[in-house]
Amino acid sequence: MPELPDVEGFRAVLASCAQGKRIKRVDVHDAGVLHGVSAERLSRDLEGHRFTAPERHGKWLLARTDGPTVLLHFGMTGELVCCREADPPDPHDRVVFTVGRDQLRYRDQRKLQGLWLADEADVARILDDQGVDAMSVKRAEFDELLSRRRSRIKSALTNQSVLAGLGNLLADEILWRARLHPARRADQLTDDERHRLHTEMRRTLRSSVRAGRVPTRKSWLTGRRDDAAPACPRCDGPLSRTRIGGRGTVWCPRCQPDSP
Repeated sequence: MPELPDVEGFRAVLASCAQGKRIKRVDVHDAGVLHGVSAERLSRDLEGHRFTAPERHGKWLLARTDGPTVLLHFGMTGELVCCREADPPDPHDRVVFTVGRDQLRYRDQRKLQGLWLADEADVARILDDQGVDAMSVKRAEFDELLSRRRSRIKSALTNQSVLAGLGNLLADEILWRARLHPARRADQLTDDERHRLHTEMRRTLRSSVRAGRVPTRKSWLTGRRDDAAPACPRCDGPLSRTRIGGRGTVWCPRCQPDSP
């Protein structure tokens, strides 16, 4: 599932492919990914406008133009790719924006989310239930957010209304790096534990953004979690697996004890 690093990568794709360019044509191949707008209106309201600098908040990409904004959410399988106009289509290309000789293609196999057309009031309304972006949250605000949550720390980290951008892989990776058990209650972490968690979150996000995704290196929990007999990259002990808040969760019992 695309998480913050993936969407930051899609923001870079949009900027390099389309920023400053006029939208010559909008082709909707599958209106099932459109929310609150018809294919005809999407084309009519965007064609002739220019893409400006894109923005990201959590897992949302804001494709700004000198007119309305296109909000994109990538669900589990979505992506944004830059192609030449002459490149063959992909069967999962749902919406295609032609800008000069290039095309920006919203590609999604499962179609769990999609595109919204929005003015500034719509953008504010759609993003109203999103928490602070995980990439920019300061330590004091992070402490305040977690100290108010009685939920398990894994659930707090992946709750988009608390902290926007973290998904399952990132949350498990960050907690492993911070040596915190995913089932610990967020409001019962010590000051030192919250400081360690915030530090490791920032480090993990910076590395992931540079890689364009959550890396699958063997030195990362992400690179071991799907092995046949997964072992901790730090201590080589066996990893455990359970479900927390309905999400598959992986941790190391030796490195992440269930009590301080």
